Order: sequence, then C-alpha cells, then structure tokens
Amino acid sequence: MNTKIVLVGGCFDLLHFGHISFLKDAKARGDHLVVLLESDEKVKKLKGDMRPIHSQNQRKEMLESLSFVDEVIIMPAVTTDGDYVTLIERIKPNVIAVTVGDPMVEKKRQQASRFGATLVEIPKIHTPSTSQLAKLLELE
Repeated sequence: MNTKIVLVGGCFDLLHFGHISFLKDAKARGDHLVVLLESDEKVKKLKGDMRPIHSQNQRKEMLESLSFVDEVIIMPAVTTDGDYVTLIERIKPNVIAVTVGDPMVEKKRQQASRFGATLVEIPKIHTPSTSQLAKLLELE
C-alpha cells in the first residue's frame, strides 16, 4: 500500500481552534500526518522572550494526543535550511501543507518542488492566534 504523507511545521504553542482546523485539513490531504515541531529557542526568536508558553516536549505530547496527528518530529535548537532539506528528504512527503499567508511559502514551494511533493495552501480560520490568546491571558 502506498501511504500518502503530509508534512506540516510550526510552533503549536497554545493549541487553539485554528491549529486543530489546519491540522485536520492537512490530514485530509493524505494518510499520514507528520508535524515538524520548532524548538523552544526558535519559538523564542520568532515570537519573543515570553514564548514558548509550553516546552517543546509538552507541545509534542499535546500534538501526539490528537487522533489525526500520526507523527511529531522535534526540531533541534539550531536549524539551517539544510537541516530542513535533510529532514524533508528523509520524510519523503507527498504533500507539504502551509497556511495561506505563510511568510516562508516560497521556500516551502521550492522544497516541495525539489522532492516532487505538492504544496497546498490551507485558508486560515478566523480565530484568535496563540499570540493574541497569550496577551488576552496576560501571559505576555
């Protein structure tokens, strides 16, 4: 049986409805959903000193508890474009899914093309983001 692998990546710090919707939609594009989970250091760099709220291991456990997530791969603290390429080559995804407006979409499009995968852009759900929720909860 040929398994259709879908690859997504992200921080997934405070799981919210937008994350769940995105991950379910991504899983619907294939048989096996793999999540590349950014390191605590990368989240801090991207989101600020008060983040992440949950550690990488906690975020991994939360994602693994979702029935539609098949595998979570923890990213190392220091990652380069080459690290991502090596992982993608190892995973051999058929689909790379991103949200519409992903600032790295062109890089991901090139990666998908390089490995013969299809890039799928999934529309964002209008719901508060993790950053908005963190501010609302006065965690930031």
